[in-house]
Parts: sequence; C-alpha cells; structure tokens
Amino acid sequence: MTADATFPPFGARETANGKKFREKKLDVPAGLWLRCPDCEAMLYKKVVANNMEVCPECNHHFRAGARQRVEQLTDPASFEELFADVHPCDPLQFKWAGKSFADRIQAEQDRTGNTEAVLTGVAYVKGRRVALGVMDGEWLMGTLGSVVGEKLTALIEHAADHMLPLVVVCTSGGARMHEGALSVMQMAKTSAALARLDEAGGLYISVLADPTTGGTTASFGMLGDVILAEPKALIGFAGPRVIANTIKTELPEGFQRAEFLLEHGYIDRVVHRRELRNEIARLIDYCGK
Repeated sequence: MTADATFPPFGARETANGKKFREKKLDVPAGLWLRCPDCEAMLYKKVVANNMEVCPECNHHFRAGARQRVEQLTDPASFEELFADVHPCDPLQFKWAGKSFADRIQAEQDRTGNTEAVLTGVAYVKGRRVALGVMDGEWLMGTLGSVVGEKLTALIEHAADHMLPLVVVCTSGGARMHEGALSVMQMAKTSAALARLDEAGGLYISVLADPTTGGTTASFGMLGDVILAEPKALIGFAGPRVIANTIKTELPEGFQRAEFLLEHGYIDRVVHRRELRNEIARLIDYCGK
C-alpha cells in the first residue's frame, strides 16, 4: 500500500463499474441495551426482561417495578387488587425547589401508572391463595407514606380476617419526608396490625428486595415470621456511608447486604428471584397455612 493511499469515508462503497455510492446509515433505536453494574456486560434489555430482570451473565438482580413483581410471583391472571381507592394527598402542603408535593404525586402516577408506592390485593402463588403487598421502588423510591401504611394495614387485617398467608415484598428508600411525622406513624401502625395477625395465628412472609431501608426496615420489613431476601439486596436503617461517617470506622465487606445479614442471623434465607414463587409456596405448605 502506498503512503498516499486513501480510504473511502464511512459508508462509501464502490460498484463493479467503478461508481461510488454511499450506504444509508441505519439508526439503532435508543434504550435497547444496558450495562450490568456488576459484571459490566452489555445486555439486550428484552433478554434481561425475559430473565425476570436478572443479568444472564452474573445473576445481578436489577430492580423491578411492582406490577412486574406481581407477574413474576403470582399465577397468571390471579391477582385481584384491593384498596385501590385509597389515594395520596399533600397533608403538609410540602414544597421544595418551587414545586409542590401534589405535583410530584401526579408526576409519579403518570410515570408509573400506579396511584401509590404499593400494590395490595389477593392472588394465588402456585395454587396457594395469599394476601399480597408489593412495594414499588419506582414510585418516589418506594417511600413509606400515609397511603402505603394504610393500604398495608388494611391488607394485614384482611389476611387476619380471612386467615390468608400474608406476603409483602419490600423495597423502600425509607419514610417519606414530604409527610413528616404522618409518615413515621406508619411504622407503629403496620407493626401493631402485624401483632394482631400473629395473635390470630397468621403467617407473614417478608421478602426484602434492593433496597430496603429506613422506616420500612425498622418496622414491617423485619417482622416476618420468615424473612427472605434477594441476592445482594441492600438492607438496613441508615445507609452504610452515614454509618461509616458517624462511627468513624471502616465497615466490613458486604455490610448491609443480604448475604451479610444471613450470616449474622438477621434474615432466614437468600433466594434467587426465579425461585421465590417456589419458596413461598413451600413455606406456606410447611407452616400448614
């Protein structure tokens, strides 16, 4: 090849008769691919979705929305939503950065299609009828607010009244600051309802997904008769950076991850997402519920 040889521009081609033409560049739609934060593999989103939002290369569990989890856990078309008429409001007329909380509520509802950060209802899990609550981490980070507490309390009472096993999938950024003390009150409210369920002989299975933090962890999240967690889920009250800065020491490796909590006796089992349905069904059978 001579030093002055030139290359055709990208997309240029030469026909047999010497004429040049330029191929039309094909546009690849955006949003088809994602990178796994653990193994850094480039993944086709549809493949990940078909794999229950789990990386097919390293089994990293991506966060999933509430309706996705309902489909993953329950028998087809068996979920019947309850307490859907309980809607959020803006009790403190909270504002920040010139925006009202009422506007944020509407934006979250439009974006997710859910009225609040939890779905509640009854469903079948491998033929076992359960009362099911699924928090939605996509709805204002799954924060615990007045409506979340009210819907979960109503679900717990429904489980007690109808002697149904209760399953709650927790994923939460903690108590909702936009509602102040009204949000914090939901910790005691849900805990008291669970105490009544326990007195009635009910079964409560708590499933902790990434992340489960703050007031949710400090109340109903850790009160299950059996506590399951997804692999590597972040579970704790304050975040690890806050704790490290407060006590001025380096934290152990994997601190506040599901495997660490299992090793130290805070949860009962770490379960891959594809096995959650089977595990819940087995537990219900084992407990005779």
